[in-house]
Amino acid sequence: MNFLRLLLINFCTLFSFFSVVLRNDIWHDIPVAHRSYNPHRRSFTSSRFIPVTLIGICSLCITLVFGSGVLVSDPNIVHSKRLPPPSSEGRLFGHFRYEEARKDQLTTIAPGIELRSAAATMFEVMKRDAEREGVNLQILSGFRSTNLQHSIFFDIKANRNQTAYERAKVSAPPGYSEHATGFAIDIGDGNDPDSNFSKSFENTLAFEWLQINANRYSFTLSFPPNNSQRIAYEPWHWRFEGSVEALEIFAPTRS
Repeated sequence: MNFLRLLLINFCTLFSFFSVVLRNDIWHDIPVAHRSYNPHRRSFTSSRFIPVTLIGICSLCITLVFGSGVLVSDPNIVHSKRLPPPSSEGRLFGHFRYEEARKDQLTTIAPGIELRSAAATMFEVMKRDAEREGVNLQILSGFRSTNLQHSIFFDIKANRNQTAYERAKVSAPPGYSEHATGFAIDIGDGNDPDSNFSKSFENTLAFEWLQINANRYSFTLSFPPNNSQRIAYEPWHWRFEGSVEALEIFAPTRS
């Protein structure tokens, strides 16, 4: 029983910490490398309210659990991370299933960001050519592991009180993200960072340049307006189709 009490107290502490993080809006629909630091956000570690939060939540949890003498598990917590089976076409909420790229297939293109070697090489060429025309293409996200996609999908889904269907409109379920292939890339305008991961990116010089030139480098927009997969329009999300393997992987999206 003492072990269980200690375990519960530790759990409550972690839960309280996570709650503070959520209230500070740190979790976003972007990879860890781009949401781990914000120079304009005040550190929450100095807040005088954290000790009160920790004590209050821990006390409440201990009272509820040990006061009744019963440790109850909520079945909704389990079911919240279950997904329905894919359709006969292999889709899940419009998304196709993708195998995760192996580590030896990836190369680092920016701190914390990896791509397939062919995609990384061609993006660098495209970026240099754009710079010659005064356009600043910035890579925001590349390869994402299935584990990371699991957090992006389920944790934010819970935080925003979304259904799985609602969440899938803006984020692929784990195992169904193009980013897992290492061929997908999120691009921003270095001269307009406020448009990152926003529909407003379509109004930037970077997007205008990509619309005209991206195909020259074998990059194509994954989710244009009114796409057949019925996924929300993402002007920043592009995929590389400059190899036979990439063409084979993304062939179902063109049928």
